[in-house]
Amino acid sequence: MAPVLGPVVAWLGPHARRLRPHYPRPGRTGWRRWIPSWRQTLGGFLASFGLSTLFLVVAYAATDIPDNLNTYATQQDNVYFWADGTPMARTGWVQRQAMPLEDIPKHVRSAVLAAENASFYSDPGISFEGLTRALFRTLGQGETQGGSTITQQYVKNVYLNQDQTLSRKFEEAMIALKLDNEMSKDEILEGYLNTSWYGRGTYGIQRAAQAYYGKDVSKLNASESAFLASLLKGAGLFDPTLGAANRERAVERWSWTLDRMVEIGELSPQERAKYRTFPEPLKSNPLYNTGEQSDYLVELVAQYAKKNAGISDREFDLGGYEIHTTFDKKRMARLTDAVTKARKKAQKDHPKAARTAHYGAASIAADGRILAVYGGPDHRKQGYNESNATTVPAGSAFMPFVYAAGLEHGVRKTRDGERTPVTGETVYNGDDEVPVTTPEGPYWDRGGRKVSARNDGGKSYGQISLRRALALSVNTPFMQLGMDTGLDKVRATAVAAGLLPSSIGARVPALSTGSSTPSAIRMAGGYATFAADGLHTEPYSVRRITHNGHKVALAEPRTRRAMGADTAREVQAALADAFREAHPEDAPATAEVAGKAGTTEDSVAAWYVGTAKKVSTAVVVYRIDLGESLEPLPLEGLDGTAADSVPYGIWSRAMSPLG
Repeated sequence: MAPVLGPVVAWLGPHARRLRPHYPRPGRTGWRRWIPSWRQTLGGFLASFGLSTLFLVVAYAATDIPDNLNTYATQQDNVYFWADGTPMARTGWVQRQAMPLEDIPKHVRSAVLAAENASFYSDPGISFEGLTRALFRTLGQGETQGGSTITQQYVKNVYLNQDQTLSRKFEEAMIALKLDNEMSKDEILEGYLNTSWYGRGTYGIQRAAQAYYGKDVSKLNASESAFLASLLKGAGLFDPTLGAANRERAVERWSWTLDRMVEIGELSPQERAKYRTFPEPLKSNPLYNTGEQSDYLVELVAQYAKKNAGISDREFDLGGYEIHTTFDKKRMARLTDAVTKARKKAQKDHPKAARTAHYGAASIAADGRILAVYGGPDHRKQGYNESNATTVPAGSAFMPFVYAAGLEHGVRKTRDGERTPVTGETVYNGDDEVPVTTPEGPYWDRGGRKVSARNDGGKSYGQISLRRALALSVNTPFMQLGMDTGLDKVRATAVAAGLLPSSIGARVPALSTGSSTPSAIRMAGGYATFAADGLHTEPYSVRRITHNGHKVALAEPRTRRAMGADTAREVQAALADAFREAHPEDAPATAEVAGKAGTTEDSVAAWYVGTAKKVSTAVVVYRIDLGESLEPLPLEGLDGTAADSVPYGIWSRAMSPLG
C-alpha cells in the first residue's frame, strides 16, 4: 500500500499541520499565549455541541418506552389468613379507583401543578435545570435533590425504580422526552395523579383523599388539595400525625402551595384568604378492610412480618403479600366474646368506673404461636393494642418468676456464704409485715425506714413452704426469696422466660411482688415457658409469607433455654396447686390446668394467667383515664371478688373447656 498511500500522505501532511491548533499560541507573549483564539473557542464549542447532540439523538432513538409498568404502578392488596387457612382480613389498594382526569377537580390538579411543576403544560417533559442539579448532587453524594418534572416523576413511578443514580436519571429523562411526544399532557397528568405515593399505604389521589380526609377526591377543597399535594414531596416527612416536626413541615408546605397557586394564577387572592387554618387530616386511615378485632391482629402481623422478613414499609404498602398467621379463629371468637360480656356487665354494674376500664388478653401456645389477642373494643376508635401495652404492674402474678429464680440459682444468706439449694418444701416466714433482710442486715429504703413485706388483707401464715406460699399467693416469703436469690437473678430469669427488659421493675424488694409492667402477650409467653419445660420461644404471629406466589424468607422465631426442665416443672406444679386451691370444681381432676391470680398494691390492676392443654392465656383488667393521665386508677369493683374474679371469669370462658 506504500506506493499508493505515500503521495496522499505527502499531500495531506502540510494541510493537516495547518489545521492542527498551535498551543500555546505562537507569536504571542506572556499570558496571551495561553488564551485560545476565537476560532479555537468556536471550534471547540461546535465540536462539543455536535458530539453531544449526536449522542442525545442516538440515545433518544435507542430508548424505548417499557411495555410493562413496574410494581409502583400495579400495587396490590395484602391478604391475611387464619391458622386454618381461611381468609382473615384484606388490606391494600388493589381496588383503588383510577380516577379520570375530568373527575378530579381543577383546584386539585392546580395544587399539584403549583407544588410540583407549574410549567408542566409548556415544558418538553424534562427539566434541564433539575437534571443539572441532580447530577451535581449525585456526583457530590449530597442529599437527594428535587427538580424533576411531573413527566419525569411519572416515568419514575411507573417504569423505573427509585434509585438515585446517574444512569437511572438519564434513562428517566430519555423516556420522559419520548413519552411527552407520544402522550398528551392530560394523559400524563392523569397517570401521575393515579400512581403517586401519598403515604398511609395509598397510591393515587382518590385513595389519598379517603385516607386523609375520609372523602372522595371530588369533595376536596383547595386547602385540602394543597396539603395532599404537599405529600408528593415525601409523605413520611409531611404527614402531621407522625410527629411535631412533620406537622411543622406540613403547615409550611401547605401554606407555600396555596401561595404558589395564587402566584401562577390558579387561585384568586380572595379565595386564598379563606384558607388560614391548616386542614387537619384524620389521625388514622379509615380505609382498612378489616374488623374491630382483626385490626389488632393485622397490626401485630404487619409489624412482625416487616421486621422478620425484612420488608420495608413502602414494599409492604405495594401489596401482593399473602400472610398466613398463627391466629386461631375459634379461640379468637371465644376470647372476644368473654371480654365483651365482662365489659357489658361492668357497664351495667359499675357504669362510672367502666368508662375508664381497659381489658387486655392474649393466648399463646407453648411453642410461641400467638393464638388470640384482645386489643380493645375497636381499633378504629382506639389506636393502641391493650394486649401489647406495658402499662400496669403484674402484682402477685409475677411470683412464679421469683420462684423459678430461687429454684434455679439457690439462695445466699450471707455475703460470703455458699449458695444453698431451694425446693418447693423450703420454708419461709409467711407472717404479715416481716422485715426484709439482706446478707448485711435489714433493708432500708431511701427514707431511712426498714422495709417490711405485706400480705393481702394483712393476713399471717406462719412458717410456710414456698410451694404452698405460691398456691396461696403469700407475698412475704417471695419478697424475702427475691432478696436471698438476688434481684439481678430474678430479673434475668423473668427476661429469659419472655418478659421484656424494659418492662422489668427497679431492683428493690418490690420487684418480687410484681412492680414490673409486662404486657398480656409477654405474661402469657412467660407462663408458656413453664408449660414448655423451661424452653422459651419468642411469641410470633406469622407462619408463612408469599409474595406473588413466591415464598418470602422469614426469620425463625428465637428459641432458648430459659431455665432447667426440673425448675419449670416444679413451677408448673405449684401453679396447678394454685389453680386447684382457688377453683377446685372448675376442671376435672385429670385436667392439666395451672394458673394464678395477680393482685396489686392499691388495687390498680387485676390479672389471671394460666395454662391448659399447653396454651397459656393472660388477662388483665385496669383503669386509666387517658384524658387525664397515664396513671392507673383504683379498680373500684371492676375486678370482682375473690370468689367471682373478673379476670378469671374471662380466662375460664376463653379457655373453655378446661377438661
